[in-house]
Amino acid sequence: MALRNAVMAALLEGEASGYDLAKAFDASVANFWMSTPQQLYRELERMEVEGLVAARVIEQERRPNKRLFSLTEAGREAVRAYTAEPLGKPSVIRDELLVKVQCLDAGDIEAVRAAISERMEWATAKLARYERLRQRLLDGRSEEAYFAEAERIGPYLTLLRGMAFERENLQWGDMALRRLDQRRAALQADG
Repeated sequence: MALRNAVMAALLEGEASGYDLAKAFDASVANFWMSTPQQLYRELERMEVEGLVAARVIEQERRPNKRLFSLTEAGREAVRAYTAEPLGKPSVIRDELLVKVQCLDAGDIEAVRAAISERMEWATAKLARYERLRQRLLDGRSEEAYFAEAERIGPYLTLLRGMAFERENLQWGDMALRRLDQRRAALQADG
């Protein structure tokens, strides 16, 4: 998947500045796509040249002018075409923490344990952010009512996937820490 597809997905919410999109990526799209603000701005420029987005300038007095981007009809057609494409290979995990866990028997077990704990703290914080976003999307409705009434359900479905991912990270981290503690106790008993 190209960054442009994630940008177009974010712009389905409506007109946004590059700054707003970077915040949106951090808050909502981050559960399935990561990007730096620099990558985002470069992609917006390319998309504008290709006619997928249009920008309008908002003049500001005490700040630099703001450019607001929106999908063009060509951009909306690109979204339709993208969603009709067959999926590529399933995504793969590239996670430095898992490489460290793989090496822990020959490495610093306590450092790996600390890294797992840190990942769990991140997952807990992300889950709390995602839950706040979920409550905002629901706006007092049940999920059933949301799915029946909402104009767009895709953001909610991807949010649920991100929440499930972070819950699984916490579950795995808890299990891994318990096993490391058992291992440490066994080694201390042996020696």
